[in-house]
Amino acid sequence: MVSLDKKNNRTKRALFSSFKDAFSGVKFTFKNERNFRIHTVVTVLVVTAGFVLKISLFEWIIIVLCIGLVLAMELVNTAIEQTVDLIVGESFHELARNAKDAAAGAVVLSAGISVIIGLIIFLPYVWDLFMKLIESII
Repeated sequence: MVSLDKKNNRTKRALFSSFKDAFSGVKFTFKNERNFRIHTVVTVLVVTAGFVLKISLFEWIIIVLCIGLVLAMELVNTAIEQTVDLIVGESFHELARNAKDAAAGAVVLSAGISVIIGLIIFLPYVWDLFMKLIESII
């Protein structure tokens, strides 16, 4: 019979290994996918703008959800592309192309919606800054 301590240690190692594998996937995607790096740069810019403009807690929640959605979709897109390439290889298959296009479409859709949400959140802050600037000039 396996002792409870040994079972707990194996469970902890398995959990740690799962997280390690997950972060390895993020690292792989960052290193190999230009669009993921672009989304990461945009993330830094949006987070910086959020701090500078002092957006509300609710707005932060929405922004973080949008960022998470887009980055997660990019990771799923990469996983689908890698899997399709592994199975199909160099040959062309319309179903493979459709799968890759649909995965890319999911990223574009989530990014587009996130841009719209970002504009809804940030434009009033930018407008207020602009109006204050105009008032200080006049």
